[in-house]
Amino acid sequence: MFKALLGAAVVVMIAALSKTKNYYIAGLVPLFPTFALIAHYIVGKGRSIDDLKTTIVFGMWSIIPYFVYLATLYVMVDRMRLEASLAVAAVAWLMAATVLVTVWVRIHS
Repeated sequence: MFKALLGAAVVVMIAALSKTKNYYIAGLVPLFPTFALIAHYIVGKGRSIDDLKTTIVFGMWSIIPYFVYLATLYVMVDRMRLEASLAVAAVAWLMAATVLVTVWVRIHS
């Protein structure tokens, strides 16, 4: 129940910010590292410090697929309807994430 309320609060915050003169801040709210905090805590408690550091470094590299998503969306919104642009950008993220994981596994195995 708490997670659902927290998620709803974030959506309300994004909606409220999108109506202000600083509407662009709405794009920052979902990037708060909620899940990263949880993941780092769990890895940090259950594994070695080296494993935690590896998780952190992989997290740094994971910014690339998000950048690919944003760059794709930026280009597509001028060319397609918003819904189609979002879908194309999500597929671009998925492709970039797949490449990242594939390269990471090959390098670190």
